[in-house]
Amino acid sequence: MAETLISPGVLARENDNSFVAQGPVTVGAVLIGPTVKGPVEIPTEITSYSQYQQIFGTTLSSGSPAQTYTYFTSIAAYNYFINGGTSLLVARVVTGSYTSATSSLIVSASGATTPVFTLETISEGVITNSSGSEDAIGALANGTSNNLRWQIVNSNTSSGTFDLLVRQGNDNSVEPTILETFQGLSLDPFASNYITKMIGDQKYTLRTDSVTATKYLQLSGSFPNQSAYIRVKSVNLTTPNYFNNAGTPNPIYTGSLPIVSSGSFGGAVGDIKAGANFYQNINGTDTQGLTGGCYDDMISLLANQDDYKYNVMLTPGLYNVDYTSQMTQIISNTQNRGDAIYVTDMVAYGASSVTTVTGEASKRNTSYAATYWPWVQVQDPDSGQNVWVPASTMIGGVYAYNDSVSEPWFAPAGINRGGLSTVIRAERRLPQGDRDTLYNGKVNPIATFPGTGVVVYGQKTLQTRASALDRVNVRRLLIALKSYISQVANNLVFEQNTAATRNNFLAQVNPYLESVQQRQGLYAFQVIMDDTNNTPTVIDQNQMVGQIYLQPTKTAEFIYLDFNITPTGATFPA
Repeated sequence: MAETLISPGVLARENDNSFVAQGPVTVGAVLIGPTVKGPVEIPTEITSYSQYQQIFGTTLSSGSPAQTYTYFTSIAAYNYFINGGTSLLVARVVTGSYTSATSSLIVSASGATTPVFTLETISEGVITNSSGSEDAIGALANGTSNNLRWQIVNSNTSSGTFDLLVRQGNDNSVEPTILETFQGLSLDPFASNYITKMIGDQKYTLRTDSVTATKYLQLSGSFPNQSAYIRVKSVNLTTPNYFNNAGTPNPIYTGSLPIVSSGSFGGAVGDIKAGANFYQNINGTDTQGLTGGCYDDMISLLANQDDYKYNVMLTPGLYNVDYTSQMTQIISNTQNRGDAIYVTDMVAYGASSVTTVTGEASKRNTSYAATYWPWVQVQDPDSGQNVWVPASTMIGGVYAYNDSVSEPWFAPAGINRGGLSTVIRAERRLPQGDRDTLYNGKVNPIATFPGTGVVVYGQKTLQTRASALDRVNVRRLLIALKSYISQVANNLVFEQNTAATRNNFLAQVNPYLESVQQRQGLYAFQVIMDDTNNTPTVIDQNQMVGQIYLQPTKTAEFIYLDFNITPTGATFPA
């Protein structure tokens, strides 16, 4: 990671002196992968699995004859939330071009062929198209639970307002499924209830800097989106100052209001690849209908530490053997950020050789990533099928559970915090010898024990050199400490470099580290930020220096129990 500051900011550095020769802000995980629907390449925060289903969908059909599948992304999100996860950043990736669906003609009272206004879906892809004729009970021919329809009700020329309903695409007029209701909307851009203000019109577009090739999101539109499903694309028949000086509606505008009606959405492009490889069948050219390059934009965008805060990254569906380029970039980005750990996989399903798995792990050397093996079988939460998934699909849930019942600096492993309750079976049972080989090779075994079930039985990072940072709990401790202390330091940028400012820093950091020590995260610590390391020369260079010394607690991974048999009458040691 960068070791110098060029523009004003905070540089959180760590010096690993633990080589074995001898209330941070919770930010959650980020999940990159394909989904059934939702915004494309726009990282979106999710706080529950029901919200995930609402925005990103559930199952899909693929192949001939068509079969039902669920993406690893959905299974990972489900396990994250049922195990206590509170916030998840989901970045949908696709192959090809995707666009939003737009509303069918919303007619004005005057009967003009120009639509009063046009809506568009936040979700993208042909799955959002609900266009088609209505049957006798008002059901759309192409309406599904994954798309939408609109309805205008209570259009009132006296008040110049109307109501808009957002309905689920597979409902009907007899039993409508109303997702959102916007009441008292106006076409008057000067009014507080103007339709664009009430619903929102903002849209993010992924851009690339022409010089640095950096990915960023460009925001267009004037008003934040208040709807989870739609935004206003355009308003064509506005009614500025709808009421005249006498307080009555201006006749030239009364015909602009939309008539009571309903309609669908259509025109979106972008479809899921037919006949894609799912579950244990993914390979180096087809991982759930995608290639490795489909992930590149989101890998680049999520390297931006200022815009995206998370402490765990998951990309189930990518693995080291066939997606080396993507994994290399993610690990590089994670190291540069210094505030997250990447949970990854080494091999595809069916790699029966333990040596193959450890051989792949040996190609990586970083404390900012960890890998687990073998694959596991779970029940798909949406289709009910028993399916095979890579280990990383489940580990986000293990970390979430660990944090909910203890602290990030506890080991997310073992019977107490590493149990995989939703796993039916592992791809293979690992005897002690295989577990030893895997652990020596930096691969965390997923073990199966009679009467206990399937358990994560290791917590090594991919760091090759033996130090405190070759353990996941210590890496996550450092992530938590740097996150909190860097936030404290952010408030000192551009402040006077005086003893009072430095004491302010110490007054916040020392109590926090004491609380971590009390919560079994540290054996000891010391923070130095005074005249000894902020000399006149340092101050004249507009720098403020703090040195933080930490002794992380270690976990008991190797327990030796000596059973000593003594003769009758022998005296036990005191």
